[in-house]
Amino acid sequence: MKFVKAAPSIQRQLSISLAMIIIVLCVLIVQAGLWAVDKGLRSFTNNTLMQSAESILAALIRNPQANKVLELNDRHYDIVYQKPFSGRYFLVEIDGQVWRSRSLWDYELHPLVERGFSNTLIEGPENQQLLIYQGKYERYRKHINVTVAQDYSPITDSIAMARKSAFFLGLVGIVLVLLLQRQVLKKALKPLAQTSAQIGQLRQGQRAQLDTNVPIELLPVVAEINRLLTHTEDTLKRSRNAVGNLGHALKTPLAVLVSLLARPEFQQHPELHNLVAEQLEQIQQRVGRQLNIARLSGEVLPGAHFNCHEELPALRQIMQMVHGKHLSLTWQAAEGLSLPWDREDLLEMLGNLLDNACKWAAHAVQLHIYATEQAYYLIIDDDGIGIDPELRQQVQNRGARLDEQTAGHGLGLGIVLDIVQSMQGQLELQESPLGGLRVKVSLPKRQDT
Repeated sequence: MKFVKAAPSIQRQLSISLAMIIIVLCVLIVQAGLWAVDKGLRSFTNNTLMQSAESILAALIRNPQANKVLELNDRHYDIVYQKPFSGRYFLVEIDGQVWRSRSLWDYELHPLVERGFSNTLIEGPENQQLLIYQGKYERYRKHINVTVAQDYSPITDSIAMARKSAFFLGLVGIVLVLLLQRQVLKKALKPLAQTSAQIGQLRQGQRAQLDTNVPIELLPVVAEINRLLTHTEDTLKRSRNAVGNLGHALKTPLAVLVSLLARPEFQQHPELHNLVAEQLEQIQQRVGRQLNIARLSGEVLPGAHFNCHEELPALRQIMQMVHGKHLSLTWQAAEGLSLPWDREDLLEMLGNLLDNACKWAAHAVQLHIYATEQAYYLIIDDDGIGIDPELRQQVQNRGARLDEQTAGHGLGLGIVLDIVQSMQGQLELQESPLGGLRVKVSLPKRQDT
């Protein structure tokens, strides 16, 4: 049996695709959002630093008692510039003279730019990340450079924490979305699962067509399968009828030839008479066999099945009527067990085997039908005289007719072997626990390839 590698699961493909899309979107949205927040905060901080620079510029005064020398009055700017490494710093440069905020302590602040401000952060004291603003002013007819810096580390730390939180929440969101998607897909693909189950019922002979009450996307497939089933059934019926008609058309000429053998002309030539009679008999057997094979082709039709609990009681009753009620005939099969083959074929096969078992049984015949994962098994036991072990293989040889055996059981019609072979099954002859013969028929289950 050829096994085809299954394609990847639709649900798995959709889940992977959706997860990748969500991850990309989340990364883009989070990065864009944090970038916009960071840009806004830097712009706001820059405005604050510009105001601080102007307030520091206002703190420059002339000392009237020291020949109007410029001084930086610490009462006019924020006290935060007095605390060492507070995160707020400034430098004021006038004609080579430099005033430093006490908060810088002994740290040398090197502005990143000479004019305006930059959003680029620079290293500051205590591993701080400083955002710089440098303004150039003119006061008291002097050029004044004011550089103001603020520690931006708390904001960068907050942004990093927000990024981690967004990553965690994104993972949680992906899991929830995938779980929700799984439920949605399960509901959306339910009609597909129902159609798959109906195809399985077709194989088991429990239905002949698929239901057309399906979503519009699935309807063309279902309709095409139903058309194919109808076409297959019609083609097989035509083939069976054609072979049957041919076989029946040959029967009349054969009967005429057989009747001619009784004429005196043939009686005068015994050797010729026997030769022609033998050949006509072989032709009749072949025609009959081909008619049986044509009928057995119906086994592949959808909807064919043999329900054990519906058919076996009637078959048992017929055997009891034919062979007498003194014979104990029992059968056993699982509740609801149905064999996916043509009812008429199985009835004929079981009828022949049970009829033969009843002929040779002394008191009891047992029929047991059961199924495994691989096959169905039909076992018939009787308490008759059985068949010698050395003859069992001879009975099953190709071309040997079971009803031509003189020892032990004569199993009847060659149609039994034809039916078993048409179902790709096997027939075995064994010793029965009842003392007679056990006939074991194994029929493989139909499986997808």
